Amino acid sequence: MVIGIVGAGSWGTALAQTFACNGHQVHLYARRSKHREELKITRENKKYLKGVNLVENIIISKSLNDTVADKDIVLMAVPTQTFRSVYEEVSDILVNKNQNPVILNVAKGIEKKTHLLLSSVAKDVRADSRYAVLSGPSHAEEVGRFKPTTVAIASDDIELSKELQNELMTSRFRIYANDDLKGVELGGALKNIIALGAGISDGIGFGDNARAALMTRGLVEMTRIGTAMGAKSETFSGLTGLGDLIVTCDSNHSRNRKCGILIGEGMKVSEAIEEVGMVVEGITTTEATYGLASKLNIEMPITEAIYKVIEGKINALEAVDILMGRDGKVE
Repeated sequence: MVIGIVGAGSWGTALAQTFACNGHQVHLYARRSKHREELKITRENKKYLKGVNLVENIIISKSLNDTVADKDIVLMAVPTQTFRSVYEEVSDILVNKNQNPVILNVAKGIEKKTHLLLSSVAKDVRADSRYAVLSGPSHAEEVGRFKPTTVAIASDDIELSKELQNELMTSRFRIYANDDLKGVELGGALKNIIALGAGISDGIGFGDNARAALMTRGLVEMTRIGTAMGAKSETFSGLTGLGDLIVTCDSNHSRNRKCGILIGEGMKVSEAIEEVGMVVEGITTTEATYGLASKLNIEMPITEAIYKVIEGKINALEAVDILMGRDGKVE
């Protein structure tokens, strides 16, 4: 297959490595011309995936048109809040050429202004989009170095999920096919909120008990809003729910956890994001999910507490007091 990857951050670059080493021709596109030139000359993404040398059959594209035209798969590796605008550009190119390749999204989040999942955003942009999502416990730093990783690809069409599974799976990158598109997207998005909370807890200086409680009760919140939106409850116990939650809350590779640690240590949210140096999806996802939960009247106390910390309405210790001081519940 010929694959065009839009977005040369850590994740886009790691997947380019994986798929190119599996015999696919990969075209990788970075929006900034300076970044493209650096990738061409050094064959290394020094800012986002340092120490990983790009394999020979990764072509650094000179334009978005070259990246997406005449491809079997267009992989969207851009931040959630820019997905719509970038996909509008991609769609214009493809419609003009009367082409409709598979759109494989790897971003994990919810559009802040509309509270839509990215599958719905894609359909907004182009109604006949052949859309799938890749998600699961998969840090780019490990995928790019071919460390064993297992993910899921989901689509409303299980046959499309299976086709992508067959084409993209490798001996170090195992893929499960899934037809719960909404559940897989929600799991990947919502776990970033809980990872922020786990990081805040660690930054304050709390221990394993507090982190375990956040993860466990966080998974309850994820499942609660997910099933209310039509997702399958069992999806949240799988790779794209529990699996991704564990790795994002526990790993030093996790930018959401790192951002939370800095906030817990007393840093302002804006300063913490700047210190991380990459997109922290959990910030905007918390804001979007808080609004969505309010609209749907879904109880999400952990999400609400993290939202109030991000907004500066309470500090991290006050959030802990609120959560621990709630009325007793039956589990």
